[in-house]
Amino acid sequence: MQIQGLIQVFLDEKRFIGAGGLDITDEMRVTVAAQACLLLLNRSTQVYPNLHTIFMYPSAYRTTRETTTQSGTVAKPAQTRLGESWTRGPVVLAWDHSKQGGRNFRDGRNVVIHEFAHQLDQADGVADGTPILDDKRSYASWAETLGYEFGELQRRARKRHRRAVLDAYGATNEAEFFAVASESFFEKPKQMADKHSELFEELKAYYQVDPTQWI
Repeated sequence: MQIQGLIQVFLDEKRFIGAGGLDITDEMRVTVAAQACLLLLNRSTQVYPNLHTIFMYPSAYRTTRETTTQSGTVAKPAQTRLGESWTRGPVVLAWDHSKQGGRNFRDGRNVVIHEFAHQLDQADGVADGTPILDDKRSYASWAETLGYEFGELQRRARKRHRRAVLDAYGATNEAEFFAVASESFFEKPKQMADKHSELFEELKAYYQVDPTQWI
């Protein structure tokens, strides 16, 4: 099967490192690889060529990032995270949520899909919600459709609409919107096809799969 070949390449090329006292097992490696490789099915692409290392914590972890305030001082606010994806750098994942995402493939939340969608977005060196598209003519419709849907999600998030196909976190910025939309595309395909048909078609053309046929 195609997915098995992709998984094998992934496992051969990527290094897993445990963090926070976690000992990496084969179950962890295969669980992450299988979910990450779903994003590569039927596509003429390498297996995340810019990614070499995956750090895994047992569960949600605390991290700090330097930020510059308006006054010019540097602050390091601590944040709780389930995962991170660095441009031309590592992916960081919480194991318990990565495992849960593989077990429950219908709740629209999958940290592995989310972070590896970021990897696809960052392949051109910029995290802007637009991955490398096969056809240059596709960029116009991609920008129009995803731009509109991003704006609509921002509007709904301001009104705090809770029941939605797309998680409100996608309203943060264009990069997070693409990652959140990818989660919903794979985990809530029928709902997306019904409520956000043009967005679904754009993602179907990009990912070269139709998850509605998997249900």
